[in-house]
Amino acid sequence: MKLLVIGSGGREHALAWRLARSPRVQTVYVAPGNGGTARASQIENVALTDINDLIEFARTEKIAYTVVGPEAPLAAGIVDAFQAAGLKIFGPIREAAQLESSKDYAKAFMVRHGIPTAGYESFTEAGAAHRYIDEHGAPIVIKADGLAAGKGVVVAATPEEAHRAVDDMLGGNAFGEAGARVVIEEFLEGEEASFIVMCDGHNVLPLATSQDHKRLLDGDHGPNTGGMGAYSPAPIVSPALHNRIMREIIQPAITGMARDGVPYTGFLYAGLMIGPGPDATRSIKLLEFNCRMGDPETQPIMMRIKSDFSETLELAIAGRLDEAEIEWDRRAALGVVLAAAGYPGSPRTGDPITRLAPDTDECVVFHAGTTLDGDTLKTSGGRVLCVTALGDSLKRAQATAYDAITRTHFDGQQYRRDIGWRALPQSGNAAGAARNPGSGSA
Repeated sequence: MKLLVIGSGGREHALAWRLARSPRVQTVYVAPGNGGTARASQIENVALTDINDLIEFARTEKIAYTVVGPEAPLAAGIVDAFQAAGLKIFGPIREAAQLESSKDYAKAFMVRHGIPTAGYESFTEAGAAHRYIDEHGAPIVIKADGLAAGKGVVVAATPEEAHRAVDDMLGGNAFGEAGARVVIEEFLEGEEASFIVMCDGHNVLPLATSQDHKRLLDGDHGPNTGGMGAYSPAPIVSPALHNRIMREIIQPAITGMARDGVPYTGFLYAGLMIGPGPDATRSIKLLEFNCRMGDPETQPIMMRIKSDFSETLELAIAGRLDEAEIEWDRRAALGVVLAAAGYPGSPRTGDPITRLAPDTDECVVFHAGTTLDGDTLKTSGGRVLCVTALGDSLKRAQATAYDAITRTHFDGQQYRRDIGWRALPQSGNAAGAARNPGSGSA
């Protein structure tokens, strides 16, 4: 059968790579894809982004089903349009995708359905936002309401930084319409974890746990980014915490969407802040919902799937997710993002990728911001590659990934040298980063 994956990032490359390994799949088309998917076997790029053009392509090529990777097409109603055309697709409809496309909508939903989250207020007028900051002080979190490619969050350590973020978003048009409203949140201490599930409107299937690194620099310093690396499993999510997350976060969300008349189908990502203490009493609060898989969490998760993921998606689209099981590789997986010069502010593009580590059974270089210019791979975005490795331990996966990075190069590349440090003893940290605890909301 033929499948279609919508998107152009590292998440979409990893999804297409996993699906193409199924003996049932003839071709995975990626629209529009990137330089990596352009060169992969059984994967073909389709230079289409318009929803109507994609519908026509799916009809013409007799696509069995479509999987949506990024958030923007979901917010634009691609699932609604495909379903109206009688085509199978996995993802939430536009109304349900507001859980990600509007932070104000999401926070009101959490409060309405008793899902634990940080205290907040929403503002469209800068003066009121500034007064709120003066009243509450810092640290405090400022978020653009709409979609901002993972960069519309400022964890302000000082009131001055918070005031500047409000001015940038509400007054300076830093994020366009996405920043026309801001959500100001209570700052939460703890450790972040990513908890991603698949939903079919009624049933829920959890994926392997994962944890990403939002900050640009080692030791969780520097500005927030879309994600500089990730690993799976996340040791912080113990079996007891896993059960609590399902009971306190995921099930209330799925039940709440159904009660609101918007049954949720698709991937659902819960970004969590987990406090210190014993598992039975430690706090679990929801930072955000994403209506798709995370990037770069997808890359380690896809590396660990051993069963036929095309069958899992087929059951999810059919509303039979209760029949699905995923076989997981017992090994750990870890991915390190190589970003362009200037990321996350104004990334430089057009640099040739002069060296690229070859893919192996234990290590795959997933492409995100790359393009194929003739026979030359060039950078085309902020996060360029995600070097992802499997290992019998997280430390071994980390070593394999960083070894592959020594054989990969483009001018200006930047990457963290401590991905996985929270789950490793100090001696296992690739660059010996300091162990000061980081926290944030992204």
